[in-house]
Formats: sequence, C-alpha cells, structure tokens
Amino acid sequence: MSHAAQQLFRERYGDDSLPAPGAWSPIIEHLLGHSSDRAFLADPVSDDQLTAIVAAAQSAASSSNLQAWSVIAVRNPATRAALAELAGDQAHVRDAPLQLVWLADLARLEHIAHQDGRASAALDYLEMFVVGVIDAALAAQNAVAAAESLGLGTVYIGGMRNKPEEVAALLDLPPKVVAVFGMCVGTPDPARPSAVKPRPPQSVVLHHERYTPLEMQDVGIEAYNRAMARFYETQKMNVHGTWAVHSAKRVAGPETLSGRDRLTEALHNRGFVLK
Repeated sequence: MSHAAQQLFRERYGDDSLPAPGAWSPIIEHLLGHSSDRAFLADPVSDDQLTAIVAAAQSAASSSNLQAWSVIAVRNPATRAALAELAGDQAHVRDAPLQLVWLADLARLEHIAHQDGRASAALDYLEMFVVGVIDAALAAQNAVAAAESLGLGTVYIGGMRNKPEEVAALLDLPPKVVAVFGMCVGTPDPARPSAVKPRPPQSVVLHHERYTPLEMQDVGIEAYNRAMARFYETQKMNVHGTWAVHSAKRVAGPETLSGRDRLTEALHNRGFVLK
C-alpha cells in the first residue's frame, strides 16, 4: 500500500496513528477519498457523463429486481432555482449544473400490474415504500462513485424532503412517487475544495455477532468528538460544541426536522398508504 493510501485511511478516521489494513484495492482507495462538494464550476455535465453515471446506478442491487426507483436529471436553471428554494434555499442546488432527484417509484409497478390485469394491493404497505427508498439509495451511491471517478463532485440534498408535495408538483410526479433526496453534480471549484470528513471509529459502528452495548461505544464516540473538533478547526468551521452535542440538537424535537416532521402526512398525500 502506498503512503498516500495509508494517509487516506487515516484521514477517513481523523487519526494519524491508525494502522491501515493489509487488505486494499483501487476501488477501496477511490471510495475512501469521497468528500461532499458544495462549490461547482459552471461547466455542464455532458450527456455521455450522465449516461455513464446512470448506467452505474442501474448496476446496483434492486430488491427482487423490482427496480422501484427513478431519477430525474434537472439542468434547467429555473427549475434548479425552484428546487433550491424548496430544499431550504441551498445555493449549491441552484448553482450546480446538474441536480439529480432520486425517487422512490411505486407508480411504475402499479402501472405494469394493472396493464396485466393484476391487483397491486401490496404497494399499500410500508415494506414496499421501504423497498423504493432502499433501491434509490443503493442506485444513488453507485452514481456518486461513478461521478467521482469521472472527476465530478457531488453532494446529497436531503432538503428535497422538506416540502415533498411542492417538489412533486414542480417535477410532475405521479401518485406513489416521491423525491427521497437530491444530488448536486458538477465539476468541483478548485478555489473552494472540499475535504475528507472523518467518520467514527469502527468500534462504534462495527459489531461482532451481537450489538455492542451502548456504554461500550462511548470511548469511540469521544474519540470521534476529538477528530471532528480537529476537522472543524482545520476547515475553519465555526461549530459550537462536539459532534455528540451537534447530533443531539439535531434530534431534539420535530422543530429540528426542517418541515420533515410531517413526512407521513406528505407521503399519504402522495398516494402512499403505508399500512
């Protein structure tokens, strides 16, 4: 393993003393180099790039091969600006040359069932909505890896769930289709580069045979608090409190969810019964 690869592993955990694993590959190195970009050049994403990215997305696993997802490529500046406003007025949604809106899509399954004269009552159950969300997430993560391999940058936009009905109206989504998240895609602005953000130690997220008691995760969480504090300082980010404090504030109550506290109501309005 090269020195650069070892350093990349240490950056991912914010720990310069961490020994890198003996198992390694170019794909692992590529994935560990991921960072979220929020500043883009105006250069367009070409049709060839988009086709390759979507082909990679479609190569992801799909539950029972139901393909319960779709994606809308939005290039029109006015539409991107409208999406930016609906997603919490995020400038990078407006400025990135391509916005990919990833959808949980049960409408297509309902359509083909009805065309064949069959019932589709299973689509009314929570399980099928979860299938659509998982399918979309798996496809999207493949798309991120593919886009980055082409020299493009990305960032996920959870704000697409802030106002699901308005996003649906803007994009002409039929019932039983909802935006799960967006994704900015474009050439990263070299004047405002992103950085690899540390992740918690594996002792926090990796459990062997049984779930590790929460109190036994505290040492790893404290280590992550320190790693994130160093990251915030290096990036000159004015963040108050530790990662744990920031995260606790984020889950304090419905008022912290940016409108997503009414997601169940919005999904019902979009035709998802969720039995």
